[in-house]
This record gives sequence, C-alpha cells and structure tokens, in this order.
Amino acid sequence: MCIFLLQKPKMLTRKIKLWDINAHITCRLCSGYLIDATTVTECLHTFCRSCLVKYLEENNTCPTCRIVIHQSHPLQYIGHDRTMQDIVYKLVPGLQEAEMRKQREFYHKLGMEVPGDIKGETCSAKQHLDSHRNGETKADDSSNKDASEDKQEEDSDYHRSDEQVSICLECNSSKLRGLKRKWIRCSAQATVLHLKKFIAKKLNLSSFNELDILCNEEILGKDHTLKFVVVTRWRFKPCWSR
Repeated sequence: MCIFLLQKPKMLTRKIKLWDINAHITCRLCSGYLIDATTVTECLHTFCRSCLVKYLEENNTCPTCRIVIHQSHPLQYIGHDRTMQDIVYKLVPGLQEAEMRKQREFYHKLGMEVPGDIKGETCSAKQHLDSHRNGETKADDSSNKDASEDKQEEDSDYHRSDEQVSICLECNSSKLRGLKRKWIRCSAQATVLHLKKFIAKKLNLSSFNELDILCNEEILGKDHTLKFVVVTRWRFKPCWSR
C-alpha cells in the first residue's frame, strides 16, 4: 500500500526582483508593461490590446512566433486576458493608478463621460492603496456607500460586461432530446458546471450529474471556464453533451 501525505508547502522567502520577470509581463510591440492584456488564442502570446489591434490591421501573424492567426480575420481570434492583467497590476506598483488616471484625463479632454468600468477600477485601486498605506482595511462612509452602489450595479449586470463567448450545444445521445436553442452566448468566466446545470434545467433532468460536456471528443472538467476551453481545446468544432 502506498500512502501519500498532503502537506502545506513551505513559504518561499527568496525575494525576486521585478527586473527578473519583466520579460513575462511586458508587451513585445511597445516594450512597456501590459495594458489591457490581450492574448492570441492560437499560440497564447500576450500583448497590449491597442498594440496588437494596430499590428493586426496590416498583419495576420503573431508578432512573437509568426504563426498565422487567421488568413482574413485575425482580430476575431484574440481575447482579453483578465488574469494576466491582474497579475501585472499587482506586480508593478502604481501602474494601475497611473493608467486609470491617464484614461480619465483622456475622456475629460474629449468632453466624454468616463465609462463605468474605469470608475469602478479607479475606486477599487484607490481603496486598496489607502488601506495598504494605513495598514488596515477601514474606509469612510462615503467610500462604503460608493462601494455598495458599485456592488449593486455589478450584481445587476449579470456578467454582461465580461468577455463573451458564443457556443453551440449539440446533443450526441439518443436518450436525450436536443435543446430548442442550441446556440448560446454567455460570459467567458462561466464554467462547464454552469453549462451542465443549464442543460439539466432546460431538459427537466433530475440531476446534472448525468451529463457530460465534450469538446473535440474530450470530456471537459466541471471547473473549466469557457475561456480556458476556447484557449486550450477549441479548434472550431462544436461541444457536445451526452
């Protein structure tokens, strides 16, 4: 009998300089830190969104590995990488605040209203910076009120502001009837488990555990997000349920 003990890993105490990881969090096109990080779905290389969009206006290959993204519509095969952007903002001190300030100044200069997502990120960044300086997470009444209003607005958004993906759910089992509307559009943050529950509800099944979701003939894990499926497994074939 083999017994494996699961233990809590020891915390690393070695300090890593930002310079050592700059190559992983900078844009190859502008040599600056990633802003609005956008990843090519075919090869997973990441760039600033504005840099990549401008580059793809005259090219159809990845700036790093030169792989062909798409012959005629490369812009349809890139996507916002929220995780990478969050990592960059956490690693580089003051970067998020500086970027939000530039964006506010840009909209004010044009006489346009600042988009709600920029307001929310600015408020969140300011609260995080203040609490870090004070060594505590206290906030005044006005900040709590603003945070509460932002939270309510976010809850009522139903993830419509998330990156969206369109998928086709085809039934591949003779025991089940297909969905009346097999094409759906939802948040890229939705998981395979969400899809299982959605299908079970639509087909009046007693349990979603009876379902499997497949993509390219491979069963998907219930915790996989649709973003992960698109990036790692999607090769322009439909996903199936059985």
